[in-house]
Amino acid sequence: MNPDPPAKAPEPRAPLPPLPRLADALRRLPPSCGPVRLVAVDGHAGSGKSTFARRLAGALDGAPVLRLDDIASHDELFGWTDRLRRWVIAPLARGEAARFPAYDWVTRRFGPGELTLPPAPVVIVEGVGAGREALRPHLAAVLWMDVARETAWARGRLRDGTVQRDFWDGWEPAELQHFTEDPSRPFADVVVRQFPEGYELRQGPCGTPAGTQLVTECEGPSAVR
Repeated sequence: MNPDPPAKAPEPRAPLPPLPRLADALRRLPPSCGPVRLVAVDGHAGSGKSTFARRLAGALDGAPVLRLDDIASHDELFGWTDRLRRWVIAPLARGEAARFPAYDWVTRRFGPGELTLPPAPVVIVEGVGAGREALRPHLAAVLWMDVARETAWARGRLRDGTVQRDFWDGWEPAELQHFTEDPSRPFADVVVRQFPEGYELRQGPCGTPAGTQLVTECEGPSAVR
């Protein structure tokens, strides 16, 4: 009788591309707001935050994304912290869904429709100022889109066209003042750089354990793809 052939060793798993690896690393962070891991995607207007947040949400199997454009307004481009605390942070911290009226940038008012943000394991907060000081105690990680201010603004103006020229003329000094008084980049766990091939993740300036974990688990030959 011939002995059974030795069992084959399992095939090594191919490394995941960077966004799925980042998604896995984010899931392993401790919750930061009740049962939720709030992840900020911050950067200058026009830096690619919305696109990156959408792709990261897809890698997180459809994680909810809070767009700060739905919380801010013409009258309060950056003065929305209390509203965010009441409408979003407080219910998520209780493990409840956040329900709030979104701001309409055409009619210049909130509502009448209502948005719902469930207390998912990971919730992405995307927008200029998402990593501000008042929110950082509630954040599991701050990701910064590393695009120079002038480059990002030029992209934004090109994207929005001449119809939004007056808005941009007012936005740029407001954003400059905000980041001068309340910078986010020095406190980023990870900086995200975009290339034609995809995204590259680097350790953020603050050097937190979360940033070290995220970058360590996402580096390797496919870190840009």
